[in-house]
Amino acid sequence: MSDVPGAPADLLRSLTRAERLLSRRLGAVLADDALSIEAWRVLCLLADGQGHPMSEVSVEASLPPGTLTKLVDHLVDRNLVFRRIDPIDRRRIRAYLTVRGRREHARLDERVRASIAELGIAEVGTAELGMPPAADLVSQLDDLIGRLDPARQRVHADAAGPHR
Repeated sequence: MSDVPGAPADLLRSLTRAERLLSRRLGAVLADDALSIEAWRVLCLLADGQGHPMSEVSVEASLPPGTLTKLVDHLVDRNLVFRRIDPIDRRRIRAYLTVRGRREHARLDERVRASIAELGIAEVGTAELGMPPAADLVSQLDDLIGRLDPARQRVHADAAGPHR
């Protein structure tokens, strides 16, 4: 890469490598239940119980719409997800977790958290065990994503209100 420590290429390489290795690790945890990392991302997004438009799920799961539709069809067949027409905008479809989907998400979430804890990354409120808190890492990465994603920059600017 670069002779200069901390060069932009190092950041890209490190983030890419960390994502691939973590995906591989969590993929092994989810494999027993025949779930992919992409399916896990969908379940995690829908776990808030609010239901999300398929377009939002596509972006958050990093999947093109056609691929997402096939994945959600599979999750519907497994009775983990259901779809409904958006009550406000009837042109949109929203996805939700079923009762079984919520139970499966909670069960798998415990296994995923345990696997991450084995890496020495603490959950919120457990930093006193001498491990760096995951919340700090996630917060820093979310901040980086916000700075890199023009769509998020607009949302944050709109939420902040007019500039003075």
